[in-house]
Amino acid sequence: MTTVKKDPVLVVLQLSGGNDYLNTVIPYTDPIYRDSRPAVGIPEGQVLGIDGDVGLHPAMGPVKDLYDQGKVAIVHGVGYPDSPRSHFRSMDIWHTCEPEKLGTEGWLGLATRDLDPRKENIVTTVSFGPSLFRALVLPGVPVACVDNLESYGLLTGISGEQQREQILDRFSRMYAPELGADVVTEYLGQTGLEAMKGADILKAAPERYSSSIEYAETTIAQKLRGIAQIHLAGLGTRIFYCDHGSFDSHANQTGMHATLWTDVSQAIDDFFADLRAHDAADNVVMLLFSEFGRRVRDNGSGTDHGAAGAAFMIGDAIKGGQYGEYPSRKAGDLQQGDLVPNLDFRGLYTTVLEDWLGLDAKPIVKGTFEAPKFIHA
Repeated sequence: MTTVKKDPVLVVLQLSGGNDYLNTVIPYTDPIYRDSRPAVGIPEGQVLGIDGDVGLHPAMGPVKDLYDQGKVAIVHGVGYPDSPRSHFRSMDIWHTCEPEKLGTEGWLGLATRDLDPRKENIVTTVSFGPSLFRALVLPGVPVACVDNLESYGLLTGISGEQQREQILDRFSRMYAPELGADVVTEYLGQTGLEAMKGADILKAAPERYSSSIEYAETTIAQKLRGIAQIHLAGLGTRIFYCDHGSFDSHANQTGMHATLWTDVSQAIDDFFADLRAHDAADNVVMLLFSEFGRRVRDNGSGTDHGAAGAAFMIGDAIKGGQYGEYPSRKAGDLQQGDLVPNLDFRGLYTTVLEDWLGLDAKPIVKGTFEAPKFIHA
């Protein structure tokens, strides 16, 4: 009997808008947490405790179950020095690994080129959603963009092209003011046609798919269902990217944050259950990150932009547990009222790139960073 080793697959779920670290991985026994959050603090009895110090948000039950099975790594205090606390700039830094200057190369665009240098598979990387993510962008590297896989499966090429053009148009409007129209035009010109072909290939995925898992009708559940369809169709896709949000909880945070985490947690649970039912979960890991955390003190209704955050890694290949230290909540240790990051996000990426995808991380993340070991050898 020969066993064929499956290629490792990475799914990135971006929590757009600045997810509140302190109400996601909750230091529920810390009196500073209680004192700082009279409006949005989670009552201790509702926290899903994972040890005597921290627990998860009560809406994260399915993630807690996966954690208890040893399949979730919680990575504490992730960020980078001198957070600008701007959504756009911070996402840019996460997407390009360039905190000091404006980067033009997406970290996963570079990874895609390393995985498939001769562009033999134009669906090596798939972006899910109405806009193309900067992390995936590298001139000359094709990325298949899908807004809705079901409509791709049913529509003729012309509507697929319209959908494609809308995605590219949105991308150019978003980035041309910042990067310059020439860079954006060059990228779209080189990759636009290849990406169209990629969309055509992806039409096959829904036709090959059957599952007993009933995903919710939420946008994130439908994105993850689409990712499951492509993965199970065996098209050789190695990197998937999607997002959910907005986690920008300046006001009415309590209900809003609970709804977001209910939807995300349930969708993740259904996604991995679907893959397990098809014997296709063992080579997939998922990374969850947000561009920054939020202030330690609430503002009376929500929380404002902060710095350090938490990331999660989920999957069979993950060594579950907590990595890194929760940053100090003490007033004297905060910067501008925010938790200070103690793990550079490029170290998190390094682990994913080297220990999971088998690539050399240094040229992608632009240096050497402390890399937590959360992948089973």
